[in-house]
Amino acid sequence: MSIMEYNGSAVVAMLGKDCVAIASDRRLGIRAQTVSCDFQKIFEMGDRLYVGLPGLATDVQTVANRLRFRLNLYRLRENREIKPKTFMSMASNLLYERRFGPYFVEPIIAGLDPKTFQPYISSMDLIGCPMETKDFVVGGTSAEQLYGMCESLWRPDMEPEDLFETIAQALLNAQDRDALSGWGGIVHIIEKDKVTTRHLKARMD
Repeated sequence: MSIMEYNGSAVVAMLGKDCVAIASDRRLGIRAQTVSCDFQKIFEMGDRLYVGLPGLATDVQTVANRLRFRLNLYRLRENREIKPKTFMSMASNLLYERRFGPYFVEPIIAGLDPKTFQPYISSMDLIGCPMETKDFVVGGTSAEQLYGMCESLWRPDMEPEDLFETIAQALLNAQDRDALSGWGGIVHIIEKDKVTTRHLKARMD
């Protein structure tokens, strides 16, 4: 078993019309043994900027703290809110610095530009190679299942409510087919004037 699959995870982000959504499961496991079903994998990095961290649970918490530290330094130095694309470069930089002994996380970034409110999503591998797309990005142990569901359900220019329904169904159905993720879910819908967070009930077996 790969170290990336040790704790289990499912994270997905999707673009909508002037909005973006990011969702994850809630399970923390040690291989097949479930330890907790309220583990945080999505972290707020700004008013309209979130990062999801699928991978090894210890590195998830370490990378979240290091990103927050660098983000605070950026705010002090620049005296402005960071753009999602700039934050992607910051996360990529952090991971690439440790490429010979990497953090076992594959960040997924979702947010709106603080000035233009342009939606943005991207993902990267564990050494920080970024991938920007205009539809959806997935990560975690159920990435293959998420790809299948998102390819089937996603369509361009969805309104926030449609986007929530699509990402929620994609997440729930994908994690039902993966033994290492699941046990509930959380969805953040990011719009220019508000962020809506909803918790999903899922199969607990």
